[in-house]
Amino acid sequence: MPHDLKPGDVALMGVPLDLHSSFLQGPAFAPGRIREALHSGAANLTAEDGTDLGATERFRDTGDLDVFEMRGQEPIDRIEAEAAKRIATGARLLSLGGDHSVAYPLIKAHAEKYERLNILHIDSHPDLYDEQDIGPLGHGCPFARVMENCPIKRLVQVGIRTMNAHQREQADKFGVQVIDMRNWSPDLQISFDGPVYLSLDLDALDPAFAPGVSHHEPGGLSTREVINLIHRFEGQLVGADIVELNPHRDPYGMTAMVAAKFVKEIGARLMTR
Repeated sequence: MPHDLKPGDVALMGVPLDLHSSFLQGPAFAPGRIREALHSGAANLTAEDGTDLGATERFRDTGDLDVFEMRGQEPIDRIEAEAAKRIATGARLLSLGGDHSVAYPLIKAHAEKYERLNILHIDSHPDLYDEQDIGPLGHGCPFARVMENCPIKRLVQVGIRTMNAHQREQADKFGVQVIDMRNWSPDLQISFDGPVYLSLDLDALDPAFAPGVSHHEPGGLSTREVINLIHRFEGQLVGADIVELNPHRDPYGMTAMVAAKFVKEIGARLMTR
């Protein structure tokens, strides 16, 4: 049993990969920066519902993957295998990217564990490209790969504001429900029937709230709106990732602290529901 994980534990796992980034490198350094913020003296480990992640042995940090450990193996294959080992124990996995390409193997592992998995994807980009210049595993492609290769019941995307014609065609092809920023309302209710995987790209937030990302997309969600969405969507949360922090663009560690806040709120929900 990896890291002595038990059913009901929440396993934190770093995935330091930015090999599939199309614009800037840097997200590979994110897991360490998020941990620094999480354990800094500036805050504690208590989520807003009162769950203290620092006071329970059920919140387990399983460290960072060596994504290049197996020479000749595609890192995405290793990510899927290591995620599968952790969730096979009955623990719930919270992964820290890395660029958004890591979502494909993480979701693939969860889809094999949880029948008829739903996905809540919070992002400024739909990430539905069939292929990018860097290939079909680029960080703009993971949800095309997921919908092609995984038995997903429903994919709901929130915060989108960069939908082009190709990705609109892809969304229609795969039956994706898109709630773009033009149609966003803070009191919007999102409900799922069955298990839910949450994939949270930090550039879903307006750059005023999260400047430390590779792609600044104005007109996005506030930190409070994302926290409220984490708290209020209906469904059984079984796994999650937080991706696309770029420490090279993060003044004073502001965005790392936002990511650490999301770790606490997502971790508490994984632990209590």
